[in-house]
Amino acid sequence: MSWIVARIEAAMALLLAVIWIAPLIFAFWAAFHDVSDAIAFDLAAPWTLENFRTAWDGAPWLRYFLNSFLLVTSVLIGQFVLCTLAGFAFAQIDLPYKDTLFLLVLLQLFILPEVLIVENYAIAARLGLLDTILGIGAPYMASAFGIFLMRQTFKSVPRELDEAARVEGYGTVGVLWRVYVPAARPTYLAYALVSVSTHWNNFLWPLIVTNSDTTRPLTVGLSIFAAPENGVDISVISAATIMVIAPLLIAFILFQRRFVQAFLRAGIK
Repeated sequence: MSWIVARIEAAMALLLAVIWIAPLIFAFWAAFHDVSDAIAFDLAAPWTLENFRTAWDGAPWLRYFLNSFLLVTSVLIGQFVLCTLAGFAFAQIDLPYKDTLFLLVLLQLFILPEVLIVENYAIAARLGLLDTILGIGAPYMASAFGIFLMRQTFKSVPRELDEAARVEGYGTVGVLWRVYVPAARPTYLAYALVSVSTHWNNFLWPLIVTNSDTTRPLTVGLSIFAAPENGVDISVISAATIMVIAPLLIAFILFQRRFVQAFLRAGIK
């Protein structure tokens, strides 16, 4: 009986995998074929790179790539700094009403980012951050999820290491940098993967807050490129989509073992 259940679970997992990857397979197929051949799935149809040349000439992709890189990098740096300091404070520093404050921080996990768009837009406008990379990334730099991860990781660090570092003459910042940050490296890596993939693919808030090609990330640039008024060519749009997702796919293929190990170590802690 158990082997039947195992077979059913394996079949269901395979079915879900096929459903998940099917759009990507179609996009890859269409990107290298003419529209008629892409729709007909003619296996004998010739492959071509013309769709990529057409897509590349149709938008300032280099600028979009640079904007996305600057966005995810600035957000990640901000999250590392803020989440590290907040996580350390909640884990190791005695503060009045610390647990209550931490619960208030965790409430952010229950609030969808879309609910705060209007207020975030108003604040960005008052600060003069509209149509800037900082304006896109600022609302995400204080992450409740990141603070939670750092707090849990820092609480698992042996107290003896903290005391030994203080005996050596290190202050609070020195202890944090010398003891806690190195111990949290797997957690940093796991969180970085989540953060980069999330903000590389973020669409709604960048669409609202940006107005020019100098700040638009790849997702917004792709949506404008694929707009109906620009003409709908499924092969060219598929080529542009492959270009947009290629960095994340290549990174995952090259470092998938480290990805899995980082998440496992972070979960064990």
